[in-house]
Amino acid sequence: MRAADSLSRRIIAVFILFGVVLSLFFAVLAALAVEGIEVHLVDNRLADVEKWALPRRAAGLGVDLPAGVRFHQGDEIPAPLRGLPAGVSEVDLDGIGLHVLSGTGANGPYVVVDHESDYEKIELVVYSAFATFFVGFMALGAALGGVVGRRIVIPLRELADAVTNDVTPLPLTERSDELGILARALDAHTSELRAFLDRERFFTGDVSHELRTPLTVIMGAAEILLHDDTHAAVRAPAERIYRAAREATECVTVLLLLARAPEVARLAPVSVSEIARRETERYQFMVSDKPVALRCIGAVDISVRAPNELCMSAIGNLIRNACQYTEQGSVTVELQPGRVIVTDTGPGLPEAVRQTLGRGQRSAPSSGSAGTGLGLSLVTRICDYLGARLEYQDCPDGGSCFTIVFHTESMTDSRNPNAALTGA
Repeated sequence: MRAADSLSRRIIAVFILFGVVLSLFFAVLAALAVEGIEVHLVDNRLADVEKWALPRRAAGLGVDLPAGVRFHQGDEIPAPLRGLPAGVSEVDLDGIGLHVLSGTGANGPYVVVDHESDYEKIELVVYSAFATFFVGFMALGAALGGVVGRRIVIPLRELADAVTNDVTPLPLTERSDELGILARALDAHTSELRAFLDRERFFTGDVSHELRTPLTVIMGAAEILLHDDTHAAVRAPAERIYRAAREATECVTVLLLLARAPEVARLAPVSVSEIARRETERYQFMVSDKPVALRCIGAVDISVRAPNELCMSAIGNLIRNACQYTEQGSVTVELQPGRVIVTDTGPGLPEAVRQTLGRGQRSAPSSGSAGTGLGLSLVTRICDYLGARLEYQDCPDGGSCFTIVFHTESMTDSRNPNAALTGA
């Protein structure tokens, strides 16, 4: 898992984002409050002095002003304060911040100057305190996010590790919070899955064991009939019986293998190319009485780590279905690097089957099942087991095109079976 995808990091980010939004909200409120206080304390003070001093100066009376406030009119106005726009202005004079109210009366322009206002210092203190609060709030948000993230993520990791390593019983089941509910739900579901898999494994093993003996008897009896020259009339039925029994035996073997856990990396490599050629020859009898050419083309040597029986069943099912439903034309098995392609000129798959394959469902029905009786569903399961991929597309001139694509990890170099290829 990438660090950016960590749930703990996301929780910390949410806390920090919350802190930023909350801090910006308070910053706007603080700025409005500071400006409002400035208008109330400074601007209104200067306006009151203006209303009181201007008529007295116009009447030639003396003007007694509060400490720190000066009223200048006409030529009395200091040069740096002349020409200011009407209203309150902030002027920096020799490093001292002044609030100046400018205007024009009957006797000319005038200014009211506040020399001793400490409001700029107050603003600096307020904004500095807010900046400190912002930094502290971010640090607090990150710390709280880290604590909360660890309290949530660490138990989740323990639970995930326990599920991955098949630990029973799962941890956290004794907790009364949401993590405990999740742990108990996972524990119950895992137990159900384990029981189901055990039942399926036992069932497959028992059925395989019970079927092997009668199938062996049937095959033996069929072989006796095949070698009995005194009953030539039963030779053809005996061949069909023997072929059906052998395919049923192969089906039992395939189902037994699929019921086991995939461990293809430990298996010896098998030649898929040789299997494809043998299966092509094996099903020549299905097209012998039809104008259909069954051939295998391509000189590519494909080797994969997989059970030989599974490869035979997957390729054989595709070839058998193609031969059974192609009445004229050809069935071609093409070998390409990393893939086996079976193409026919038959009627193609029904729409319902194509949609099922397109959705990637494993229970794909097969109207062309023969022999083993499981058709495309079995091929799909075998491909999933081997880590391969089954692809389907309609041929431009009619018919079907199935492709088994083997993953690079399961393939081996034909010159060195123990070395993995770097590409297909």
